[in-house]
Amino acid sequence: QVHLVESGGGSVQPGGSLRLSCASSGSIISKATAWYRQAPGKEREFLARLLPSGAPDYSDSVQGRFSVSRNRAGNTLYLQMNNLKPDDTAVYYCRVDNSWGQGTQVTVSS
Repeated sequence: QVHLVESGGGSVQPGGSLRLSCASSGSIISKATAWYRQAPGKEREFLARLLPSGAPDYSDSVQGRFSVSRNRAGNTLYLQMNNLKPDDTAVYYCRVDNSWGQGTQVTVSS
């Protein structure tokens, strides 16, 4: 298992952008990596992942607005979020294999 620390959350107006980071204590290359979110009163929702090939895969709810990537060193996972909407308000979590970060709050409001 690895230790994960998310950062980059905050408050933004609708249409704005944020980039979340997930710093890992170990390499994330060739591991199952993904981003999820959980809004109040709702179940945790899958958003995006990097396939073993390195190709990204997205849920329909964020396709075209969010982008998942990792750094060249292979120890940080990113989630670039553009054109944010109030419905994107949630706690965002990264996952590497069976390890989860503590979450970072994203609030989209005017």
